[in-house]
Amino acid sequence: MLSNFAAKLFGRQRAGLLFRLVSENAWVHRRGYAAALLLMALVAATGGAVALVMERVMDDVFIARRPAMVALIAAWVLAIFLVRGASAYGQTVLLGRIGNRIVARLQARIHDHVLAQGMGFHASVGTGELTSRITVNCAAARQALDLVATRLGADLLAVAVLAGVMLWQDLTMALIALVGLPAVLGGVAALVRRVRKLSRDEVALQARVAGVMAETISGARIIKAFRLEQAMRGRMAAAVEGVRERADRIVRLRGLVSPLMEAAAGIAAGAVILYGGWRVIGGTMAVGTFFSFATALFLCADPARRLAALGVQLRQHLAGVEAIYAVLDARSGIEDAPEAVDLTVTEGAISFEDVHFAYGAAPALNGLTLAARPGEVTALVGPSGAGKSTVLALIERFYDLKGGDANSGRITIDGQDISGVTLASLRRQIALVTQETFLFDASVAENIGYGRPDATRLQIEAAAHEANAHGFIARLEQGYDTPLGEGGARLSGGQRQRIAIARAMLRDAPVLLLDEATSALDAEAEGRVIEALERLMAGRTTIVIAHRLATVRRARNICVIEDGRLVEQGTHDILVEQGGLYARLAALQFGPQSGPVEDRP
Repeated sequence: MLSNFAAKLFGRQRAGLLFRLVSENAWVHRRGYAAALLLMALVAATGGAVALVMERVMDDVFIARRPAMVALIAAWVLAIFLVRGASAYGQTVLLGRIGNRIVARLQARIHDHVLAQGMGFHASVGTGELTSRITVNCAAARQALDLVATRLGADLLAVAVLAGVMLWQDLTMALIALVGLPAVLGGVAALVRRVRKLSRDEVALQARVAGVMAETISGARIIKAFRLEQAMRGRMAAAVEGVRERADRIVRLRGLVSPLMEAAAGIAAGAVILYGGWRVIGGTMAVGTFFSFATALFLCADPARRLAALGVQLRQHLAGVEAIYAVLDARSGIEDAPEAVDLTVTEGAISFEDVHFAYGAAPALNGLTLAARPGEVTALVGPSGAGKSTVLALIERFYDLKGGDANSGRITIDGQDISGVTLASLRRQIALVTQETFLFDASVAENIGYGRPDATRLQIEAAAHEANAHGFIARLEQGYDTPLGEGGARLSGGQRQRIAIARAMLRDAPVLLLDEATSALDAEAEGRVIEALERLMAGRTTIVIAHRLATVRRARNICVIEDGRLVEQGTHDILVEQGGLYARLAALQFGPQSGPVEDRP
């Protein structure tokens, strides 16, 4: 019965969303809600008591003029309002504490779910959108639950108690008081339907505002360098204006509930006064009964008005709840197989066997077959978009090779299919250094220590020495305890890269993946980084991507990839002599005479 009522009030889909919100978040706090409901019942009961005591005030004080009753009635009124105040305070505190816990739990749950997603999810959902869902929309979930608790708890109980008082005093007048109710319910239902789409648009635009703000912060250098301030102001103004315009329309629609209720209340009050007044004048109704009924009617107006507005307000908040569950219902693209085992690396041989992979409809690898020999450097070269970065992403299982009809083939490490091993054991055996080095808003030591959480301070400093990073770290204001700021903004590009190499050093993994690790550095910084990388690569199976062939020409195994296929393989000298794609790339970078490479490790 309750579910049918909710479906009629909010729509079946939204009613299902509301019940899910309650069952997954509010049910764990059922004892707290039960205590709050008890306090709400006390508040409602005091409202009924006020209406009933008015009968005694009129009959015993104003009509019968009994002096002894004045002090007693005053004491009753004082007690009623003391109980009402204490109950309202307890109810507010309980609901506030429960709401805080629900928001914290939802935010942690969304964060954990986002952490579990594959890179496909992060490529499709923007930073601003996720930020909005973990802040604004979690607050909307709390507000929705608070509305349900206070409206269907406190206000519904208050209306029920006061309606009981009116029925107790006079059944006919109680029926007369309901004369305007059908019109109010019809008008509110129409408003609820109009609010639904506006609320969805508002949630989407709030995410857009957060996205533009995130871009403004992260892209500050580019914005200033290209004088894009006015363009960014325009983007933000458009998004903010969209939110404001829809919020204004929602406010206007919500505001219509009040005149609807006032009109209904005016009709009801006028009809009651007309009917009750004639009965009092005719002597068929006591003055106290009439005033008690009227008091109950007037006290009922505010909670009834809030109940009438419930559907409109809840629609607005449920749009945010819908956005939350859109994230929580997103399936993790990368999961351990039911019978997954831990990866055991003995030599570190990596093999791609006829691998096909596509990002949605865009093919990236088309039957790629290649092998990275244990303990050696395998260089991946080729034009942009050839599929080189996809190779590294698939080794790390940032994307699942089994996740689509266009994806097939096999990737192994020491003969073990990586799709059948646990993600934790796979990534434990791999260290990654990328061109766009990411550092956390933490100290130098903490950023290096993320490579191996159980590392000691001595091990962290030893890794920094190996990465040619100790010198500049020691010159920082607080040394290894210096906070780096968001993204490591307080360091130069070469310094950030050496911190990342120290992190990889500390991880001490048998497989090393380098993605354009030196392409963004000047010659001096590149020299220090390459020296550190050579130490890091020693004895490890290393796959390195580089568009600058000077950084990979000494590799024993250079794999040339074009259109997702391996088209050439060999050493620099052999590939230059073949006169194929690699020779053309080498000629562009080194000139027509690239020359042989000597002292190749």
